[in-house]
Amino acid sequence: MQRMLWIGISSYRIDGSRKAPTTALCKIVNQLDTARRFMWNKVTLQSALWIQHHKSSLEVAFMVCVGIDVAKDKHDCFILSSEGEVLADVFTIENNREGFDTLLRQIRSCTSPTDIIKVGLEATGHYSYNILGFLLEKGMPPYLINPLHTNLYRKSLSLRQTKTDRIDARTIATMLMSDVDLKSYTNTAYHNEELKSLTRYRFDKVSERAKLKQSVSRLVNILFPELEKLVPTLHMVSVYAMLSEFPGAKQIAEAHLTHFKTVLLEASKGRYDREKAVAIRDAARRSVGSVMPAKSLELRHTIRLIQELDKEIEEVEAEIFAILDTMQSPITTIPGMGPRMGAMILAEVGDFSRFDSADKLLAYAGLSPSTYQSGKLNATGAYAHMEKRGSRYLRYAIFNATKYVCIWDPTFKAYLARKRSEGKHYSVAISHAAKKLVRLIYAMQKSGRPYQPS
Repeated sequence: MQRMLWIGISSYRIDGSRKAPTTALCKIVNQLDTARRFMWNKVTLQSALWIQHHKSSLEVAFMVCVGIDVAKDKHDCFILSSEGEVLADVFTIENNREGFDTLLRQIRSCTSPTDIIKVGLEATGHYSYNILGFLLEKGMPPYLINPLHTNLYRKSLSLRQTKTDRIDARTIATMLMSDVDLKSYTNTAYHNEELKSLTRYRFDKVSERAKLKQSVSRLVNILFPELEKLVPTLHMVSVYAMLSEFPGAKQIAEAHLTHFKTVLLEASKGRYDREKAVAIRDAARRSVGSVMPAKSLELRHTIRLIQELDKEIEEVEAEIFAILDTMQSPITTIPGMGPRMGAMILAEVGDFSRFDSADKLLAYAGLSPSTYQSGKLNATGAYAHMEKRGSRYLRYAIFNATKYVCIWDPTFKAYLARKRSEGKHYSVAISHAAKKLVRLIYAMQKSGRPYQPS
């Protein structure tokens, strides 16, 4: 009964601190017959009697929406009531403790303890991280809004191409009042930022290492192009150890065989013996590689940087795996779902309760189809493509995980084969499997049950 009453009178308080209740509300409280008419025929006689009995202590919730436009050094704020009343016009606070305290005092001056307070801000990366923590600490779970959503909403309000921080603060507050589907930012999501920070840091480190490996391949093609055919890959511990000491065909050709063999044998842990050392040295003596001391120096330094990055990535991964162990997520039970991609998916999604369905999660990942149809095209002329508007990190993790899941899990392997048999390109078939995987991940996270092969 209390919940039903809130729906009918959610915009008012009967304590005298706000404007007097409307005539309709007065009739609800004081006249039983009028109450039945003004509560959309949902408040029964018993409900009205309850109101009459408790009217001395009754206090009805008043919703207040706070919009914050986040920037590096300052934040613009705007406070709006659910009735559209401006409680505090746009004001600016500094991005520090004093500014945060000013915001809190302003909010409290416009509200009462019974008011429902919704604080919204755009997801602007690290600039919003500190104020998010402050709001959570003060018991005001904020609402994070996609900047794209804010931009589209602002454009829908006016044809003018006007964008300022003050307007954005107003827009966010208005969105909070009108969009009932928004989900609040939880402590779980806030602490999930640590995992997200680590996985993105690892992603950047791996990308940096990949570029350096390309440089190694380029330099070896200049200094000793024949080497690539003598080893499975240039990017091996043994090959790096050899090139660090002998960075070029000339250096290898002039090396003492015993010393060269020892370096290769120890670096490969016994895999490459004297026979392999002789083959590489003979190839070096016949090599057409250039003799360029500058390139040899660059090769040494590049390998050293890669080795340092290897250590850093290992350290970061140890932290990621430790956090992942505490989460006990069921998605790691999916065959082919490694801890690296699994952690990245969990980090980027955060709180799964934010998404009402798997389709909304697909949209967040930028995997939902976007259909384009012109008036000049018939239904068959319309075409669809992926939006690619969501998190690129999440999309990267999902696609990479999907490739391995399609190898190790029979169900996904068969699904990929079926899509390929329909004439779809491998990338298109993988995208279909990725959507299937996202729906599976969503269901598993919601249920908490481990993977059950179908």
